[in-house]
Amino acid sequence: MAVLNKIRQRSLFLILIIALALFSFVLADLFRNSDALTARSQNTVATINGKDISREDFLQKVENMQRQMGPNATNTQVMNRVWDAEVRAAVLSAEYDKLGITVEKDQMRDLLKTALSSSPEFLNEAGVFDEGKMNEYIANLKNTSDEAYANWVDYEKNVAANALQQNYFNLVKAGLVGTLTEGELEHKLQSNKVDIKFVQLPYSKIADSTIEVSKGDISAYINAHQKEYEVEATRDIKYVEFKEVATAADETAIKTELANFKKGTVEYVNGRTDTIKPFAQVKDHESYINSIADSGIKFEDRFVFKSSLPTVAADTLYNLDVGAIYGPYKDNGFFKMTKVIATKQIPDSAKVRHILIPYVGARAAKPEVVQTEAQAKVIADSLLTILKKDKSKFPEFVTQFSSDQGSVQKEGRYDWHPYGTMVPEFNSFEFEEGKVGDIKIVKTTFGFHIVEIEGQKEKSKAIKVGTIARKIEPSQETIDAIFRDASNFEIAAQDNDFETTAKAKSFTVRPVNGMKALDENIPGIGSQRPIVRWAFEEEAEIGAVKRFTIPNGYAIAQIVAAHEAGLMSVEDASATVLPLLRKERKAALIKARVKATTLEDIASAESTTVRTASAINMKNPTISGAGREPLVVGAAFALKEGETSQLIAGEKGVYKIQVTKVTPAVALDNYQSFANQVQTKKSSVVNTKLYSALKDAAAIEDNRAKLQIQ
Repeated sequence: MAVLNKIRQRSLFLILIIALALFSFVLADLFRNSDALTARSQNTVATINGKDISREDFLQKVENMQRQMGPNATNTQVMNRVWDAEVRAAVLSAEYDKLGITVEKDQMRDLLKTALSSSPEFLNEAGVFDEGKMNEYIANLKNTSDEAYANWVDYEKNVAANALQQNYFNLVKAGLVGTLTEGELEHKLQSNKVDIKFVQLPYSKIADSTIEVSKGDISAYINAHQKEYEVEATRDIKYVEFKEVATAADETAIKTELANFKKGTVEYVNGRTDTIKPFAQVKDHESYINSIADSGIKFEDRFVFKSSLPTVAADTLYNLDVGAIYGPYKDNGFFKMTKVIATKQIPDSAKVRHILIPYVGARAAKPEVVQTEAQAKVIADSLLTILKKDKSKFPEFVTQFSSDQGSVQKEGRYDWHPYGTMVPEFNSFEFEEGKVGDIKIVKTTFGFHIVEIEGQKEKSKAIKVGTIARKIEPSQETIDAIFRDASNFEIAAQDNDFETTAKAKSFTVRPVNGMKALDENIPGIGSQRPIVRWAFEEEAEIGAVKRFTIPNGYAIAQIVAAHEAGLMSVEDASATVLPLLRKERKAALIKARVKATTLEDIASAESTTVRTASAINMKNPTISGAGREPLVVGAAFALKEGETSQLIAGEKGVYKIQVTKVTPAVALDNYQSFANQVQTKKSSVVNTKLYSALKDAAAIEDNRAKLQIQ
């Protein structure tokens, strides 16, 4: 009974003990299953002012942006574009919410009307924007293509976002007026003038080597100016590149293979030697060259001027006889062998007019084109028959029949243009086959053209050539050797000093310092996100070595140093801090040694002269002969006429000044024009700096590097 009584007396204590035990059990389970604590962060690309951007949504936008930017844009470039847009939208939307700014349905309709007012598909017969046509267009998209409809929705969102931004910026600008008091101050800053006498004691007279600045001094300065020296996390690496490039033996083999076409024998990879027609005897150059064009360089059945020939061989090729062959010669990463097929005198420019009759399936034919190829040919033949009798009808037929909108307004005319501008069939007629006054039907991928040559000028020699080419690339033996070298170096560098191992093999080591988590390019080897991601992995250790496949080879990289986010190191900050501290100490030394009190005595003691500067103003704080010195000019305006300053530490030296004349600004009856200047400056600041200021003030948690989505 005594025990039970004690338990009853301490019941609250026991409840607390049990509760704590249960709580610790739950915590232990959470830590064992860390995903329960990190699931949100693992799926969140960023949190901006409390708003999460999910990984899934972000990557979907990246995919859409990649389609818009095309294949030439790198993955990192696309992601950065989306990131900038997401941050901007999140930062600005927070401001819109505070002010309750929205785009209502009526305003949206007006915005679309303005944006689409010149789009032909939304105009009625009178050429006026028709909302009904737009609604019909949207309904059609919704019913026929989910992707096209989604693109339209994105377009509407962009229009609305631009309107919201403009409304917000306008509201901010409306609050930034220039008052008459500010206008008066602006007038005085521009028009108050002072004349001075001064002595300048330059810092440059004291050698930098005589000024001692310790690492502790630099560290203290960094700590006193922390905001200026905050840096992101960075990594330092070094790497050796192993490039898959053709050796001298590879080049010799390629030239030998190419030269065999002169003899008519070609040895293939399997060792089989085939007898083919020698290049000099070939008549059907297109079939011959294209059948062996494994380099991708096909035969072009056209004449070229000397300026279009390979620079390294232009003089030789241009002067060869028809049928002669030159090569093999090296040009732009290829070995080439070129034969002159024909020569001709060709105009370098021509002037033509044409009528284009398209047909269903022709290139760029519009949906309303319904005639077949045969029907289009009948129309073209009929028009040509009439035009041969009466060319004055040409402009009329252009307006009535031609589908080439680029020339309809010019009566079908293409003014003087160089050889090779038009598609091959068109070009051949106007430059090679026809003469001035000729008119003919020419069929191209666009349809049937009725072409009249109106002018040709400056004929000169052109040649038609056929070229057999082989890309200069490493053999399989060379590729295998490079792989072995890279692999052996990787293994050796893991157990030995990286630099020493490279030097023993005469490999070049390239350092890369200050690499950031979201960087893409590595100097010397271009876009290499895998290397950057590896260097920033949590488990990556200093000294780690790894091989990476890069375009045309390999890179063996080593992590040299890891610099976490925080304050810049003393070494990195020295470049900017050291000159500042030296200047401070030089100013102190100069002030300490100057004992004289008048300008003349100081100039005499320091072996310099007293100089003058006139009409100095606060708006442009520059002293003639000394340069920009804001502090010195400010001190001058604090003095009365005839007063002399104390020693002043300026940008380029220590100064002592005396004001010789004060010219106040002329009082005005009205300062509105200057107030307008102030308001204009404030408005321009809104356009250039408002968003940057909001972004700097925003709470942005960027998880892109942690999630390794780049």
